[in-house]
Amino acid sequence: MMSRSLSLALLTAVVAAPFGTAAPDKAKPAAAFTLTGDDGTSWAVRDQKAKAVVFAFLSPECPMSNSYVPALNEVAGKYADKGVTVVGVYPDPDVAAAAAAAHAKEYKIAFPVFRDGAQASVAALGAKVTPEVVVLDADRVVRYRGRINDGYVERLKPKSVVTRHDLAAALDEILAGKPVSVPETKAFGCAIPAPAKPAPDAPVTYYKDVLPVLQKNCQSCHRAGQVGPFALTSYKDAAKWAELSLEEVKAKRMPPWKPAANSLLTGERTLSAADTKTLEAWIAQGMKEGDPKDAPPAPKFVEGWTLGEPDLILEAPGDTVIAASGKDHFRVLVFPTNLSEDKYIAAMEVRPGNPSVVHHTLQMLDTTGRARKLQEEAKEKAKPTDPDRGPGYPVQMGWGFLPDRAGMLGGWAPGGIPKRLPDGVGQKLPKGADVCVQFHYHRTGKEEKDRTKIGVYFAKKPVTEPYRSVPVAGLFRQIPAGEKAFKVEMSWTVADDLTLYRLSPHMHLLGKDIELAAAAPGAKEQTLIRVPVWDYNWQEQYELKEPLKLAKGTVLTVRATFDNSAENPLNPSVPPKAVRFGEQTTDEMCFVFMGVASANPKARPLTFGAR
Repeated sequence: MMSRSLSLALLTAVVAAPFGTAAPDKAKPAAAFTLTGDDGTSWAVRDQKAKAVVFAFLSPECPMSNSYVPALNEVAGKYADKGVTVVGVYPDPDVAAAAAAAHAKEYKIAFPVFRDGAQASVAALGAKVTPEVVVLDADRVVRYRGRINDGYVERLKPKSVVTRHDLAAALDEILAGKPVSVPETKAFGCAIPAPAKPAPDAPVTYYKDVLPVLQKNCQSCHRAGQVGPFALTSYKDAAKWAELSLEEVKAKRMPPWKPAANSLLTGERTLSAADTKTLEAWIAQGMKEGDPKDAPPAPKFVEGWTLGEPDLILEAPGDTVIAASGKDHFRVLVFPTNLSEDKYIAAMEVRPGNPSVVHHTLQMLDTTGRARKLQEEAKEKAKPTDPDRGPGYPVQMGWGFLPDRAGMLGGWAPGGIPKRLPDGVGQKLPKGADVCVQFHYHRTGKEEKDRTKIGVYFAKKPVTEPYRSVPVAGLFRQIPAGEKAFKVEMSWTVADDLTLYRLSPHMHLLGKDIELAAAAPGAKEQTLIRVPVWDYNWQEQYELKEPLKLAKGTVLTVRATFDNSAENPLNPSVPPKAVRFGEQTTDEMCFVFMGVASANPKARPLTFGAR
């Protein structure tokens, strides 16, 4: 069935009970309502002859809603001949007819979609988030409500393996005349916006109190054309996403900053307790708009390259195409530098071509040609019909080979700001070397294209202290299957005086927490960085406020915990398997990469064990 964009015109309640999930012989039908499309066509619940009706609540702005469109299309196609009708509903009053039609076309929605600005279907069916589905049986009794499948652990945090297709299971049971075994599940997504109802005398207003908080903490990412999935630049934006934003802030998921509080690091992205209370008070008081004259000046964001025009811009020869659905895609692209002489890198900036799909990147140098060979082999095997295609080669999670860890160039994640190394410090970029970038791509529910650029800035003055990446490893043989809290601890000794500038922890999907501590000779141990809740989706390079001297003899200790149990929803193996140290998705790693410089470039930076 072709997609149609429709709007709500009329709600006709025919019974008092709004919904029910009990057995059909004990429950009353859901309240009936009639929808009228933009073309005048009516669609009434009571007129449907289907054995089951699926209402899918959607939002053009919610990334989780969009990511589930392919799954809903699949259900609509699979069950169309079995007497099941799938209907999409846009419950956001701000979704205009043109926007709804464009969204349905762009995402190739294969079932009718309705705009519901008055939220009549929301009132009748009790939906709370997008995406959420509500299933009515032939008697129009609610038999299932909740998620489409168990593909997410929480909002925007996908599981490694989908193990239950809840919507399909409910439909199969309804069509077989059986009670639905799991009639309700929790749907993760974006809250369906409710109209603001401010108290007339509310002291906290958007323009005077809330807008400054959003400008300072959110708008660098949450504005048009940036990586944030929705904008937070207007009163309507802020009111629509207020409760979701506060929930993310309280859960410490937004702004994205994973390390524990640490006076050594710069660039911390967190909301203060006072700012959080401001948001709480504004929501509690009904989200009053206030006087636009109270608004602070609009911030001036840097457009283009943050550090100015790079000395070398690396760009792929073509677009990377990311399919609409499937697991997250990892891909390595090889960027030849074609330099005829050695250079030193002072800074590097990643500019995603499509911020909605580039989740994070990891960069490294390759002087062996191995990555280039893998890219050429992938090109020979590639087909124009491959769902994911373009330059580079797909990987499970690593690089396809064991790279030289000293050639790591750091990583990028949304909100990361590049920073130049001081004069006299730089990382060697050998002539003819390749810059290899591992991309972590998210799916959005429609086919996407990306052509990311890499800006390289060379040192302007002679380099007297070469910079390099030194991995502090927590080595192990294997993590036993079922082990819920596998501990790793390993110490290394600094073999020559070093100056520390940056830190980049790295684990895979089983990681739970990681820490790097340092004990200078004769001094107490000091935590350099600690990530108490590891999240593979937010790997970053963390900058120190000031360079830190690591004297010869300093003991560095990395500590980490892994969860290889069945209770870990991110476990890529179901059931769990013993996991070894390695590059692949089903392997694990434990590193904290230190960006260090030394006046003695030939010195061995670390020796094993505590001396």
